[in-house]
Amino acid sequence: MMFWRSVVGKLWITILLLVSLVLSILTVLLMQFFENFQIDQVENDLTKSAERIVKVIHDNPDTDQVLQIASDMVGKETKMLVLNNKDVIFSTFEHKNAADLPSILKNDNELENVFKKRMTVKKEMIFPSDIPGSQGISAIVIGVPLQLDGKKEEIFLFQSLESMEKAIHSTTKFILLAAGVAIILTTVFAFFLSTRINAPLRKMREAALEVARGKFDTKVPIVTQDEIGELAAAFNQMGNQLSFNINELSQEKEHLASILSSMADGVITFDKDGAILETNPPAERFLHSWYFEKGFNREPSDGVPAVLMNLFNASEEKDREQIGEITLQGHDWVLIVSPLYGSNSIRGAVAIIRDMTDERKMDKLRDDFIANVSHELRTPISMVQGYSEAIIDDIAGSKEENMEMAKVIYDESLRMGRLVNDLLDLARMESGHIVLNYEEVELDVYLGRIAAKFSGLAKEKDIIIQTDMQDQDARWDFDPDRIEQVLTNLIDNAIRHTPVGGEVKVLQRIDERRGLIIDVKDTGSGIPEGDLAFVFERFYKADKSRTRGQSGTGLGLAIAKNIIDAHEGMITVNSLLGKGTTFTFILPRKMKENE
Repeated sequence: MMFWRSVVGKLWITILLLVSLVLSILTVLLMQFFENFQIDQVENDLTKSAERIVKVIHDNPDTDQVLQIASDMVGKETKMLVLNNKDVIFSTFEHKNAADLPSILKNDNELENVFKKRMTVKKEMIFPSDIPGSQGISAIVIGVPLQLDGKKEEIFLFQSLESMEKAIHSTTKFILLAAGVAIILTTVFAFFLSTRINAPLRKMREAALEVARGKFDTKVPIVTQDEIGELAAAFNQMGNQLSFNINELSQEKEHLASILSSMADGVITFDKDGAILETNPPAERFLHSWYFEKGFNREPSDGVPAVLMNLFNASEEKDREQIGEITLQGHDWVLIVSPLYGSNSIRGAVAIIRDMTDERKMDKLRDDFIANVSHELRTPISMVQGYSEAIIDDIAGSKEENMEMAKVIYDESLRMGRLVNDLLDLARMESGHIVLNYEEVELDVYLGRIAAKFSGLAKEKDIIIQTDMQDQDARWDFDPDRIEQVLTNLIDNAIRHTPVGGEVKVLQRIDERRGLIIDVKDTGSGIPEGDLAFVFERFYKADKSRTRGQSGTGLGLAIAKNIIDAHEGMITVNSLLGKGTTFTFILPRKMKENE
């Protein structure tokens, strides 16, 4: 079955059918030609013989002798019959049905013209045979009128077609033999020709499969200078051009990927069905925050967020870009969705995700900074001033009251001292003057010791505090004092904002690519979404109603962020109101000096 579907089979069948059709038509025409030629030849010979016999009879008075000589001249295969009307004058027929010939001849519509109109007639007809069961004898009859001694006579010459049919049969066998030889030669030629054509085509097919597998340097050998050779040359040129185009596309793709990766804005391209086609790191952060907000993790197969699809549908309907805004996990995002056009319709969209958190945060901080600093300093200064005036005015009625007012002045001065020291530390860190003392720390013992410091405070509030170590024997290089300062601040905040019966966990895991990851997770009240973007800013407090004794200076998380930044790490926060907060910081592996 595969042979008939191949080029060789199709070409062989086509050539064979074409040659067979031509030979069949030629055979039929040749057979018809030879048959007609033989009949015409016999008729002409018989006519000439009859005319010579008539002429000889006119010239010679001895009719019987002339007829006998004439019968010998025409041969045994030709029969002669001389009639006078219906009477037989001379006959060379021997079979018993010869007596019926005069009536047969005279009753024939064409041959009767010899008797009546005295004209020469040629005809092919069948005569009865004396062989039982035979259908008769096919013969050619020539009738010529004869005028002798005033009497009207007729001469008829008969020649059987049996010998002619034998000659035609022999000729037919020869023609069929020649046709068979021609078909065999045609088959050999067709296979030779098709093989010559199919061999380079097969090589081109193999080369095309190699190109389809990505081997664009595959070449087809050029063995001829005909159209197939030109096709092979064009194929090789196509491979070179395709390789060049693929390299150009790869470079363009890498160039585009580099541009997308270096962009500060997020970029998401998606089709009209919502399937994400391309993203960059800022867009991935947006998608992570979106799916975290919805309560599940981001998967590679997830589609584009509904907020972007709604903007895309609006852009498709209005045929222009659409702009929207959304707040996720304390970040303010501006969404710009522009449709992507195909040849005849919109095939998708590109979304620009712009994080406006820093701009809006700076606007807010610019408005709040002076108020926060004034508030932090005004209260202790007012208290120091008020109690100092009371002491100067000797308002206190006893020494104990004087001591109590002096203690308040002392506590507030200590608070202002701590505030000033924190500000100085923060300024030194932000200016890059922080010095880190790296040590190799055994994480299990280190985290257990820090968590144990808060066991008393946790027990007072009926809060469970525990550590979860993914790698029990892990060791890591960092500044233990600075990281303890970070963990102390995070755990203290977690305990203070977790209600009675809650839980605080310190989770540790190591990612070979990212580094050491530590989570401080609580089941507290959570942080409002609008405050998430500001928790690491100085003087920022999410709960504006807290008293001073409970809330501190508002600089702890800002200092923690700068310590993590100094370790070239990263600290993030995720929170849901009423469900809890998770602070996560990552410390990359410290490279050795020889590395």
